[in-house]
Amino acid sequence: MGEQVLENNTRNKMSNIGIDTSSSPHFILVHGVSHGGWCWYKVRALLETSGCSVTCIDLKASGIDSSHPDSVVSFNDYNHPLLNLLASLPNHKKVILVGHSAGGINVTDALHKFPEKIQAAVYIAATMLKLGFHSDQDLKDGVPDLSEFGQAYDLRFALGMDQPPTSFIIKKELQRQILYQMSPLEDSALASLLLRPAPMVLTQVKYEEARKESENVDRIYIKTLQDRVMKPEQQENMIKRWAPSQVYAIGSDHSPFFSNPLVLSGLLLKVATLPTL
Repeated sequence: MGEQVLENNTRNKMSNIGIDTSSSPHFILVHGVSHGGWCWYKVRALLETSGCSVTCIDLKASGIDSSHPDSVVSFNDYNHPLLNLLASLPNHKKVILVGHSAGGINVTDALHKFPEKIQAAVYIAATMLKLGFHSDQDLKDGVPDLSEFGQAYDLRFALGMDQPPTSFIIKKELQRQILYQMSPLEDSALASLLLRPAPMVLTQVKYEEARKESENVDRIYIKTLQDRVMKPEQQENMIKRWAPSQVYAIGSDHSPFFSNPLVLSGLLLKVATLPTL
């Protein structure tokens, strides 16, 4: 397993990465909880400037998708936009699938269902569990523990206060402290206007047995070293339990698309040049 640490002051010119422009890489970027395709705006610009194709998807009830989060009753429903996009791709088309945070759950689901259409799966500070949440250890490793911040979530109870919550969001006054402590103020201000409650179905995901073909797809993990959401020890535990082919690390809070977009984009371009399994 190769591991490479890139600090914030790393500034490799992306033109030196060696992208083959005759077969331009196509990245599909998958956001995490409460975010939308909008959060990738810096990374998208950098990748497209380097000649890549980029799709920033909105999962159901996220970003500009008009669905209400309390109406999402299953994970399959939540992940339908990503699965539908992959199903629509030509059979010969392969993409680099990138998931941030809880978006790793969506990426793994897609990896199990469409391995033949995925060149590589990249997890950025993301939940990376081969079969989802089957045990207490899965929950410990894959679900953020924000108890140090007190009651960090605003919960919504669309089915009544006597029923489990249906959606959640980090309280507005804690968002910068938890998600964006190293990010520019203007980015965290933008996020505070755009974040939406997320459906509670995310921690109920249990995948069926992975298709054998999915083991032939490269998985790459990008650790975030100053992360207050997906703690470094959680990331390490998931890496040990389901070892990816490559591990990189980046000096960043939980949101490197804001706090360190140049280095993050450089790593994604490097992934595009890795030899496949």
